[in-house]
Amino acid sequence: MCGITGWIDWRKDLTQLPSVLVDMTETMAPRGPDASGTWLSRHCALGHRRLSVMDPANGAQPMTRTRGDTDYTIVYNGELYNAPELKRELVQRGYSFTTNCDTEVLLVSFIEWGRSCLDRLNGIFAFAIWNGEELFLARDRVGVKPLFYAQKDGMFLFGSEPKAILAHPDFPAEVDREGLAELFVIGPARTPGHGIYKHMAELKPGHYMVVDRNGASARPYWALESRPHEDDVETTAERIRELLIDTVERQLLSDVPVCTLLSGGLDSSALTAIAVQYYNRTGQGVVNTYSVDYVDNDKHFKANVFQPNADAPWIERMVGHLGTVHHNVTFDTPELFDSLIAAMRARDLPGMADVDGSLYLFCREIKKGATVAISGEAADEIFGGYPWFHRDESLNANTFPWSLSAGIRVDLLSKETADWLRPRDYLDERYRQALDEVPYLAGETGTARRMREMSYLNITRFMPTLLDRKDRMSMGVGLEVRVPYCDHRLVDYVFNVPWEIKTAGDREKGILRKALKGILPDDVLTRKKSPYPKTHNPNYLAATRAWVQDILNDPSSPVLPFLDVDHLRKLAAPESATMDLPWFGQLMSGPQLFAYIGQIDAWLREYNVSIR
Repeated sequence: MCGITGWIDWRKDLTQLPSVLVDMTETMAPRGPDASGTWLSRHCALGHRRLSVMDPANGAQPMTRTRGDTDYTIVYNGELYNAPELKRELVQRGYSFTTNCDTEVLLVSFIEWGRSCLDRLNGIFAFAIWNGEELFLARDRVGVKPLFYAQKDGMFLFGSEPKAILAHPDFPAEVDREGLAELFVIGPARTPGHGIYKHMAELKPGHYMVVDRNGASARPYWALESRPHEDDVETTAERIRELLIDTVERQLLSDVPVCTLLSGGLDSSALTAIAVQYYNRTGQGVVNTYSVDYVDNDKHFKANVFQPNADAPWIERMVGHLGTVHHNVTFDTPELFDSLIAAMRARDLPGMADVDGSLYLFCREIKKGATVAISGEAADEIFGGYPWFHRDESLNANTFPWSLSAGIRVDLLSKETADWLRPRDYLDERYRQALDEVPYLAGETGTARRMREMSYLNITRFMPTLLDRKDRMSMGVGLEVRVPYCDHRLVDYVFNVPWEIKTAGDREKGILRKALKGILPDDVLTRKKSPYPKTHNPNYLAATRAWVQDILNDPSSPVLPFLDVDHLRKLAAPESATMDLPWFGQLMSGPQLFAYIGQIDAWLREYNVSIR
C-alpha cells in the first residue's frame, strides 16, 4: 500500500516547481514509510510514498514503461490479488517483466488493454497513469482505497488523502454550506464523491476519470446490478464458501508478515480460520492474531443491542481452537483521549471519535509485528447483520437507518446555522438521491424491494464510512489492511441473494453462518453480532465532557458560532451523567458526541479552515 499524489497544469512548466510536488508527496509519509519518489514533466507532476509489500527490493514508483513512441508513467496505491494470472497472460502476449510487483503488472495491463483493463482487475486500488497527453485515474469497485481530486483555477490536483491536495500553496482549506451539512448532518457517512472541502471531490468507487486539455470527466465502469437469483439455499451457501476461501487465500499472499484481526465474532473468526487452514496446508507456520480491549472494560461493560456481549471469552475460544499466536492490545482512557487528535489528522476531518482513535492505536501496535493485516469489515453491510436490517422503526423510517439519531446533532446547531444548512431538508435530499440509484429487479415489491434498498444503502453509504476509517487509521501508521468481504465477486453475488435466503435459519447473516459450517465451531457460528469494541470506562466520558467544557469557556473557539451553546452546556453539565438514548442513538451517545465536537473544534483550528 502507498500514498499517491499529482498535479496537472496546462499553463505552467511544472519542472520549475519541484518543491511543491515534494511537499504534497511528503504529507503521506505515514502511508508509505519505506520509500519516496517524484516524477516531473512540463504539465504533469506525480508523487509516491511506498509501503513495500510485494517485491520490496524493486517496484519503485513512479514507474515508467514505453510502448512505441509513448511513455506511460504510473503512481499506484493498492494490491492486485490476481496479478499472477494477469502476468501470465501478458507474458503470453509478448511482454517481459523486470520486477515481481503488481505495479508493473497493472501498468502493462493498461498499456495492453487500455481502460478495459479495469474489468480484469481483482483487487483494491487507486492509481493514475500519464501518457504525455492525458491522465487516467481509477478507483476499485467497492472503494476500499481512496482517491481525492480537486479542480481550481485551471489546475487539477489529486491525492490518496485530502492533506496531499491541501499542501498545494494555491489550495486553501475552505468549506462551504454543503461541506458543513455533510459534517454536522450526514457525517461521518459522507455522500459518495463528496470531499467536504470546497472544490474537492472523491472519485466514486467503480469509476475512472480522464483529465486532458478539454477538462476532466468521470465515468462508471462497475456498479451493483440486480439479477434474478437462481441458486437454492444449499447452492448459495456453497458458492459463498468457495468465494470467501478463494478471496482470503489470494489476500494472504505477501512478501512481508501477515496477521489477522480477531474479535471472536463470526466475521473475523471465519477469516482467521481460513487463514490457519491455508497456512497449515502450505506449511507457512503459525498465524498471528490481534485483538483490542480497554482497561477496566470488564468492570464497566453493559450489554446493549449493538454490543450484546464482550469479546474476550470468544477470542480465547477461537485462539484455543485454532492455535494462533495471539496478541491482546489494551488501552487506557488517557491514551484513547489523546488519540482523538491523531485520528482527526489521519482523516483530515472529524470522524468516528473514539472508534477512530482506538483503531489508530490498535494499528500502531500491530505494525510493530506485522505489515499486513486481514480484517472483517463489510460483512454486516453485505449480509445484513446490523440491527437496523431487522427492526421495524428502521425499515419503516423514511431516512438512512443510521440517521435515526441525526436529530441529536441537529438539536446542537445554533438557529443561524440551522437556518443556513437546512439540515433536515439536506438529509431528506440525500436520502432521496440514494433511493433513486437503487437498481430494483423488475416487478420487485414489498419486503424484497425494501431489503434491496437497505442492502444498497448500506453498501454504498455506510460501508464506505468504515472503509474510510480502516484505510486512514491503518495507513496513518503504515499498516496495510485487507478486507476479504469486499471482494467484488462476493459483493455482487450476495447483493442478489433474496432476503429469505440471507436470513436462512431465521438468523441475521444466516446464509453466511451456513456457508461457514465446519469451518467454525457451532457456538461461534451462532454467536450474536458484536461490533468493534469501544470503551465503557466512565473516565472517558469525564475526559470528553471536560474537553467540551473547555471549548465552551473559550470565546475564541471556532466551533461555537455553529452551536446552540446553552443546549450544549446543559448536555455537558456534570449532572447530565449519561444520555438515555434509544438503540439507534447509541451511535452518538454522550462521549462520542462530545468527542466529535472536540474534533471539529480542533480541525477548524489546526487546518485553519475558512467557511465560505
